[in-house]
Amino acid sequence: MIEMSDPPQGKTALVLFSGGQDSATCLAWALERFARVETLGFDYGQRHAIELTCRDRLLDGFRDLRADWAQRLGDSHTLTIPTLSEISETALTRDVAIEMGTDGLPNTFVPGRNLVFLTFAAALAYRRGILDIVGGMCETDYSGYPDCRDETIRALQRTLVLGTAKPFELHTPLMWLSKAATWRLAHDLGGAGLVDLICEHSHTCYLGERGARHHWGFGCGECPACSLRAKGWREYVARAG
Repeated sequence: MIEMSDPPQGKTALVLFSGGQDSATCLAWALERFARVETLGFDYGQRHAIELTCRDRLLDGFRDLRADWAQRLGDSHTLTIPTLSEISETALTRDVAIEMGTDGLPNTFVPGRNLVFLTFAAALAYRRGILDIVGGMCETDYSGYPDCRDETIRALQRTLVLGTAKPFELHTPLMWLSKAATWRLAHDLGGAGLVDLICEHSHTCYLGERGARHHWGFGCGECPACSLRAKGWREYVARAG
């Protein structure tokens, strides 16, 4: 595991915590760097809303893994944003086949989702006196989503700072990592115990499938999210061996 210095005294972070692999890894990253960590999930009418039910099991697992993590874990929040689903015609908010759109983007792209998430996160963080927000956006192994790009996140950070007069900092520790590197980061942060926890209790599958248990976790095994997670797992295991 990575040996970290003591977290900044009194400093708190808010982690966007969906219940997926990436957000679970980001949570471990934040727990190593901040004295207190709160989590935030969003119920926006997503097809794979089962991810929301995975969060409590993951949080319990984090507390069981390490006593210092248990001490640093703070409040868990959920915000409901049904409007996002109501105005979206996507495969993440409708029971339709996943495919590429005529604009070159997969129809799993929910326009404005990360912009909305981070804006709501900043509003909550403002009220709770938190200035550091952590998200699992990734430009290296992403699905073509423009709101996952580093340039987008940096621009939004600047907007949030201007719009709130608060020095918010948006942290994206996975931005330049492949999925294999994300698995490795989880191992570096929490050892085999964290990797096992993510495999067993996180959820990535776009279809919300929890039936089949693969080496990398539960999912349909066919959707883009499952395929990317499985590919990363294979590469991670091959390099670890």
